[in-house]
Amino acid sequence: MLESSLINDQIINAVVHNPHVDLSTMHIETIGDSVTIYGTAQTFFEKQMAQEAIRKIDGVKAIDNCLEVVWN
Repeated sequence: MLESSLINDQIINAVVHNPHVDLSTMHIETIGDSVTIYGTAQTFFEKQMAQEAIRKIDGVKAIDNCLEVVWN
C-alpha cells in the first residue's frame, strides 16, 4: 500500500490537471487508502469527474464523494 501523503499528492495532481474540475471549491481528505471529497461542484458532471480522477490513482480503495452540487 502506498503512503497516504504520496497518495494525497497524486490525487491533488490528478484533480488539478483535470480541466473539468475546480479544486478551489473542494477539500480532499485521505486516510490510508480511503478518500473523502468535500465542498461544492457546479454540476453533477464536475462532481463525477473529480471522483473519476481520483479513482484512477493506484492505492485508492474507497472514495466517499460528499461534493454538493450548487447551481450558479
